[in-house]
Amino acid sequence: MKFTLDWLKEHLDTNATADEISKALTMVGLEVEAIESQGKALQAFVVAHVVEAKPHPNSDHLNICKVDAGTGELIDVVCGAPNCRTGLKSVFAAPGTYIPGKDFELKGGVVIRGAPSNGMLCSAAELELSNDHDGIIELPEDAPIGARYVDYAGINGVVFDISITPNRGDATGVYGVARDLAAFGLGTLKKTDFSPVPSKGSSPIAPLPHNFAAGENKAIRKFAGRYIANVKNGPSPDWLQARLRAVGLRPINAIVDITNLVSLGWGRPLHAYDADKVEGQMVLRPARGEAFDALDNKIYTLDETMTVIADDKGPLCLGGIMGGIRSGVTDETTNVFMECASWDPDLIAQSGRKTGIVSDARYRLERNVDPALTEPGLELATRLVLELCGGEPMEPAISGEDVFPNSVVDFPLAEVRRLTGLDVAPAEIEAILGRLGFALAGTGETRSVTVPSWRPDVTQKADLVEEVMRMVGVDNVPVEPLPRLNHVAPRILTSIQNRRRIARRALAARGLDEVVTWSFISHDDATRFGGGTEDRQLANAIASDMTDMRPSLLPGLLAGARRNANRGFADVALFEVGQIFLSDAPEGQHTYASGVRTGTAGQDGAGRHWSGKAQAVNVWDAKADLAATLDALGIDIEKVQVLAEPAAWSHPGRGGRIALGPKVTLGCFGELHPALAAALDIDGPVAAFEIDLDALPEARKKATKTKPALSLSPFQPVSRDFAFVMDRGVTAAAILKAARGADKTLIKDVGIFDVFEGAHVGEGRKSVAIEVTLQPRDRTLTDEEIEKVSAAVVAAVTKTTGGELRK
Repeated sequence: MKFTLDWLKEHLDTNATADEISKALTMVGLEVEAIESQGKALQAFVVAHVVEAKPHPNSDHLNICKVDAGTGELIDVVCGAPNCRTGLKSVFAAPGTYIPGKDFELKGGVVIRGAPSNGMLCSAAELELSNDHDGIIELPEDAPIGARYVDYAGINGVVFDISITPNRGDATGVYGVARDLAAFGLGTLKKTDFSPVPSKGSSPIAPLPHNFAAGENKAIRKFAGRYIANVKNGPSPDWLQARLRAVGLRPINAIVDITNLVSLGWGRPLHAYDADKVEGQMVLRPARGEAFDALDNKIYTLDETMTVIADDKGPLCLGGIMGGIRSGVTDETTNVFMECASWDPDLIAQSGRKTGIVSDARYRLERNVDPALTEPGLELATRLVLELCGGEPMEPAISGEDVFPNSVVDFPLAEVRRLTGLDVAPAEIEAILGRLGFALAGTGETRSVTVPSWRPDVTQKADLVEEVMRMVGVDNVPVEPLPRLNHVAPRILTSIQNRRRIARRALAARGLDEVVTWSFISHDDATRFGGGTEDRQLANAIASDMTDMRPSLLPGLLAGARRNANRGFADVALFEVGQIFLSDAPEGQHTYASGVRTGTAGQDGAGRHWSGKAQAVNVWDAKADLAATLDALGIDIEKVQVLAEPAAWSHPGRGGRIALGPKVTLGCFGELHPALAAALDIDGPVAAFEIDLDALPEARKKATKTKPALSLSPFQPVSRDFAFVMDRGVTAAAILKAARGADKTLIKDVGIFDVFEGAHVGEGRKSVAIEVTLQPRDRTLTDEEIEKVSAAVVAAVTKTTGGELRK
């Protein structure tokens, strides 16, 4: 909301500067968004004297003028205004000046029909001071030449632009703002004369009946109207026009300008009807689907939830929001019906949202307007009409009853200290609330506080504390640290939250891109990945391809890979950490970390390269991603079971399962089954994995988080190679586990470096070569010790696998 400093001082007796007022406004909760100069766009215009004006030889309506603008020399100006004459004082714009009323920048060195023109004499319309464009501005003879016009005309004041919160309908008028500043101690509030204006006779328009059936929305509460006869409408006085322009409103005519003045000045919206345009009886009723031609020159279709003021012909006004063109007041209006009504703020907001109309009336009424101002506001408007337009006021036509909050709050004064930490004396609390309009009764530690009619948002003792706090000053609230309950902060994240975070970081570090997919998938996809049961189908699906709760993250990831491939990005690496649903029971919801790689999107990147052939992703890429994630989560894959049991979605023989015992599955990995890839319309190899984060065991708590001291052996490690011939079905894990267990003290590492199958090793047999690394700790190993360990390795592998040492 905008208002000028001069306007504020009409309601507030204060000597405070603009900066002091700005700080005070922000302190009391009316945040200042901007402080502007009222005549900001007119700073370059000056008072000038037309020393000579003679007819243009090549035109019958132009004059060639010599203008003194206080620069020390006369300026040539060609002017076409009919009132331009020698001796006139007017407003001058030099070349380079922006003309707001014409929206262009004045150029210099212009030649008009052979005569040079180096400036412009301006009309009021060109300065956006009024709609008068019939001639240039005429100033008194004593106007000082060369002075800035805004200084001479007194339109160089300060304009405040403040932000109003939705609960502060009382602050949507300058009077309400002044009341807050007076309570803050920045001046004294001036009273407004709301006394009744004597009537000249009975009203030609009867009190408006409320024609609403039971159950219909009734936005109107109380309607107060007044018929004023024989007014003389026309342009409003200069002071009123200047006040409205300063806050961004365009003056229209005296009657309409008065309604805007009362709306902005006292937060009390009004509407004026041309009484001679009303046909028949005016009534209040619900709309009936009519088309409404509003004052903003747009046509709106109204429904039965909206309240209208109507006559026999149809709606005259959309209640509380905007009037209609048919009954609009013009300069020719002689008989006015002035409305000041009270409305239901919720229903006004509802109608405003439906129509999309944003008006000053709606802005105020949906924030709650003081119901006690309904009739006084009408009396104030009547008095202004009589002062500016004359006329004969008739008796007010009033119908309906207003709704007052009548809130009384039991307020323990100690609440101020308890909720804010402020030490405010009881007498000061009473004084602050009294200045804000609250009435206090009682003695002792608790007061009974009656809330004023303009503050329906105050309903409890915490609201009263807030009122005291904003008047004392938010910056005076003491800043005290919270007491420290423990020296060591407890763990904030739960185990599953921590696992999600670690899994995301680990997978992102391996070059996979995180995606977030829908928790709902199609029934076919759910069936393919182990779901599709009736208990996991949605009763009211949002789309035909989102009918089932997902039993796996892979359908969403594969759909993302397919969309990328369709757009030319066939090689992608994606992962997601989220919930899957193994049943409709609470324990059926698990958190999974899953990922897919397609095409050539290995860990080293995707695409072809000159240095070598691009390798397609395979089961080992999926296993590597899974192993790295488990390692980050504190699970050593070498200490769990790696089983050659592919998941249902995996290619047979190219997948596996990670387990802890026969019942606990930690995850699975593999290449996507070709039939499933074809059904999902995905080309090329796809490697995928899944980890059940809920199935991971809790990590053992360590006595300390300090890393142990680095222990390096000064002795050279020794490597020995062994080749064994065994059945093809023996797993690599079994061979490695047997070799490591031969001597856990000396054997540091075991690795497979060769696998060979051929006719000379036997049908159904294979040759597996391993490298065993021995790391002595306290001495160099002798040949006998090395041979002893080697014999132990051979014996352990032979016993476990049934193989034999290759000769």
